[in-house]
Amino acid sequence: MTHKTLPDQHVKAATLTWLKSVIIEHSICPFAKRELERGSIYFSVDRDTEIEQCLLNLILECDRLDTESGIETTLLIYADAFAEFDDYLDFVEIAESLLIEQGYEGTYQLASFHPDYCFQGSDSNDAANYTNRSPYPMLHLLRETSLDRAVASHPDPENIPQHNIELTRKLGLAKMQALLAACYPVNP
Repeated sequence: MTHKTLPDQHVKAATLTWLKSVIIEHSICPFAKRELERGSIYFSVDRDTEIEQCLLNLILECDRLDTESGIETTLLIYADAFAEFDDYLDFVEIAESLLIEQGYEGTYQLASFHPDYCFQGSDSNDAANYTNRSPYPMLHLLRETSLDRAVASHPDPENIPQHNIELTRKLGLAKMQALLAACYPVNP
C-alpha cells in the first residue's frame, strides 16, 4: 500500500492513531499519554526526499523546541522518504551525528521508528519489532531533561524495554500487524 499521495492530515491522523492504539493503549511508552493529553506533542510531516533537506528540517525542529516551551516532544514524520529500512538507518546515524555537531548533545535525543523496523539480530517476523514499528518512518525528538524527569518518576524504567518485548510477543505477530495496519485511513 503506498501512502505517498496522502495529504499531511492523513499522515498525521495515521500517526496519532498509532500513538493512541499501540503506544499508549499498550503502554509501550508509559510517558506518552500524559504528553498527548497535555497537547504537547508536535506532529511535523516532512515531504522532502533529499537527505540534506531532511537533516535541515530536523535542525529546524530542534529550533522549534528551543523556542516553543509548550512543545515537549516532536514526531518528525517522513511521509515520502526512507521507505527502505537500511536507508532509514543510515539517515538516523547521520542525524545523530548532526545533533552532536550542532551542539544538541545532552539537549535532545532521537528515538527511531519505521514501518519495517527490525532490531539488530532479530528476525523480521519477531513481534517485538513492533515496539518501534510505526505507520511512517519517523524520528521522535525528545527533550533530555524531560526524559530524565520522566524516567526518574517511573517505578521501574530499566524494565520498560523488556516489558515491551514480552508484551508484543504475547500479543503476537498477527495482532501487532493488525494494529499497525488499522492506523492508515480507510478511505483517504
